Amino acid sequence: MNQRPRLLFISPRFLFPANEGGKIRTSNILRRMKGGAFELVLASPVPPNVAAFADDIEGVCDHFRPWPARSGSRIRRTMALSASVPVSVSMDRSALGLAAIARAIAEQPEVLVVDFPHAAVLLPERIDSASVIFTHNVEAEIFERHAKLTTGLSRFVWRSQARKMRAFERKTLSRFNTVIAVSARDAEVLRERYELSSVDRIDTGVDLDFFPFTPPVAGPDRGTIVFTGAIDSPANIDALTFLMNDIWPLVARTRPLTRAVIVGRNPPESLITAARDRNLAWRFTGSVDDIRPFVAAANVSVIPLRIGSGTRIKAFEAMAMGRPVVSTWIGVEGLDIEAGRHFLAADDPNEFAAAILRLLDDAVLRETLAYQARARLEERFSWTHVARQFESICVHTLRRSGGEKHPQLAASTLVA
Repeated sequence: MNQRPRLLFISPRFLFPANEGGKIRTSNILRRMKGGAFELVLASPVPPNVAAFADDIEGVCDHFRPWPARSGSRIRRTMALSASVPVSVSMDRSALGLAAIARAIAEQPEVLVVDFPHAAVLLPERIDSASVIFTHNVEAEIFERHAKLTTGLSRFVWRSQARKMRAFERKTLSRFNTVIAVSARDAEVLRERYELSSVDRIDTGVDLDFFPFTPPVAGPDRGTIVFTGAIDSPANIDALTFLMNDIWPLVARTRPLTRAVIVGRNPPESLITAARDRNLAWRFTGSVDDIRPFVAAANVSVIPLRIGSGTRIKAFEAMAMGRPVVSTWIGVEGLDIEAGRHFLAADDPNEFAAAILRLLDDAVLRETLAYQARARLEERFSWTHVARQFESICVHTLRRSGGEKHPQLAASTLVA
């Protein structure tokens, strides 16, 4: 009896708790691939309290190959600015990680998957397995968008990082048999930008059982909007600054009792102080175990992002729960949803504020968007569907690379 081929999945960060987009996407895909076409081996750095996540780890892989995570201190990041590769790449390189990956590769996996281009710094020069790289973003694009919105020394730093990332991304992606993007838009950008011949894409998913639908609540005079995400990320800090300085005054002028709940880890003290000094009705929750009660209690979910790449899972989570979304185009970039039918789109502060106010005032519009968005998610965007796409790409990559010794793949794969 033929055994399942072994797939080594290398992540540059520990997947748990799954409290940000990349970790949510990866952990959900692996969880639904387990028991399918491949024997899954996950390799990643681990924090000191890794034992607390034993059940989570077991749920996403058959075997785990860890190494101790390195400190991400400010001093290390500052020193990494002089490296030939971007800071985010330099921070993922470690002697312990290189040794752990070398041992895992010595077990001769038939397929090797790298999660984020950063993790490629842990690989040997030669890759003998069928190889796949999973790009959650067009990495250089993030730095380029930061550079456009900053000035002075910050702009110089972001431009320098963008140049390094373009070079690193081009060289790294070309090493792999298959590149996976998280949207058709990203796939096309990667093909054109880096002249890649084999780029596939998957959809973005959402756990429709974990995020249950409830009809949108009525909009009382004060109303509540919600923003979710890792508040310590530069993109989310910029989004909240944009919301606070440019959009919120226009909302408060018409609805002075409107509140905002900002849900996510490590909100910068500068934002908390600015909200307090202006006497804004903003609440910063910090890290929470479960975002659902905060989303359920809101009238509108907002995504005022001006920086980023890839796709934002937070949009689908709010839509799954029946909370209408107002977003910039970058906030929903790459998601196959329609403005005016599944969400309201606005890049200009006046238009963004007007969209929030429309949803707070118009119960029919709130319900129409909520039901149509949930129906769209149920039609196509479950994590099971996305895992099938991902597994199918890995199977096809193995076949193209000489995987004929595993004929059972045709029957055991998750693909319907």
